[in-house]
Amino acid sequence: MLNLFLTLPNAQEGAEAIAEGESVEKTLSIIELITSGGAAGQVIIAILFLLLIFAVYIYFERLFAIKAASKVDSNFMNQIKDHVSNGKIDSAQVLCAQVNTPVSRLIGKGITRIGKPLADINTTIENAGRLEIYGLEKNVSILATISGAAPMIGFLGTVVGMILAIFELANAGGSIQMDVLAGGLYTAMTTTVGGLIVGIVAYIAYNHLVVRTDKVVYQMEANSLEFLDHLNEPT
Repeated sequence: MLNLFLTLPNAQEGAEAIAEGESVEKTLSIIELITSGGAAGQVIIAILFLLLIFAVYIYFERLFAIKAASKVDSNFMNQIKDHVSNGKIDSAQVLCAQVNTPVSRLIGKGITRIGKPLADINTTIENAGRLEIYGLEKNVSILATISGAAPMIGFLGTVVGMILAIFELANAGGSIQMDVLAGGLYTAMTTTVGGLIVGIVAYIAYNHLVVRTDKVVYQMEANSLEFLDHLNEPT
């Protein structure tokens, strides 16, 4: 009985040591996780990180540009129609130049064609609108490319990691140990997760910019139609 009671504290201490060991093993920082993947994993993660920075930069640069382009004074079209009705074409052009937004530039193009057939004015506004849309969508397609390329780069890392793991396994001499496979598995998993994260961020950013651009395009179309309708009104 005495021996039994003496072994119980030792067993308890062993269990506590195991529990403490498990808690330490579960603690793994992101940097340690990335560096555990070896040189191949670090290179792929670095590429994905650069793509992420590039995607974030494009998103905010385009977001601020689109936000500035969507700002139109609610009284702008009323002032334009008053100037055109009173024959103050120069004043209308000056107003468009001062506002300097996609909408004002479209209206300004139309004002320069006043006196010509309405179809010619409409064509001029449509051509100018295509140029404005092209300017709004500048570099946005790169986000779509990143959203598709980043997961594929991550899957490339997965394949590389599995190849490394199989190579180490083949050279292990018949003894399978997890520490031998760990490097390749870390490379496979970290690059997959990194590629998916970058792809998801770029995909969400791309779709948000597309929605914001569509709102500006609708705004340009609505104001252009209002301007053409005013020119078509009988005097």
